[in-house]
Amino acid sequence: MSAEQTPSQLRAWISQHLEPLDEKILGSLEVRSDLSLDPARAADNTIAWKPAAVLVGLVEREAGLSVLLTRRADTLRSHTGQVAFPGGRSDPGETPWETALREAQEEIGLDPSLVELAGLSTPFRTAGTGFQITPVVGFVAPDLKLKANPGEVAEIFEAPFSFLMNPANLAQQERETPAGDRRRFYAATWEGQYIWGATAGMIRALYDRLYGVAVA
Repeated sequence: MSAEQTPSQLRAWISQHLEPLDEKILGSLEVRSDLSLDPARAADNTIAWKPAAVLVGLVEREAGLSVLLTRRADTLRSHTGQVAFPGGRSDPGETPWETALREAQEEIGLDPSLVELAGLSTPFRTAGTGFQITPVVGFVAPDLKLKANPGEVAEIFEAPFSFLMNPANLAQQERETPAGDRRRFYAATWEGQYIWGATAGMIRALYDRLYGVAVA
């Protein structure tokens, strides 16, 4: 990617590295998981993964692209207070892009007409909750007016795409789980917002996809 690219060239460059919006390919995509950095603890392949999707919204600001993110409400039963993309579990018969747009509208009031879908990034499995999350990348018009659903979202914010696509800012970290073992994951901090777990894993997978690193 060149710093001299026009917005339309940047859109084309990102889009050409994504998978098409095609239901036929969903079962054949390479997948990452929250255990990808721990090969000895590979996820159980017998799990019946529940489909989910998130919107990786790239907002086209004058200063450059920014990534639309949320901080989950403190009242939720799982992943309380964590940074996440807008998204959630798919309803029966929904495509990932239908899920992503519906959830973004429900969670942050994003009008689907303001999103130009570009394609799919690398699916991500969360072994603890049994979801397979498909990241749907879309370009978002800058004149968006958002409103957080207080039952699901505590805060809406944006982080620069260039910051998240800098591997120096998205480093591997490690912590001890309640079970007493060690877990490795990617994490970044932007203006006090700690981005880690599945969200950071999907960001790293997008970086690898765009910049030619093999998807693991």
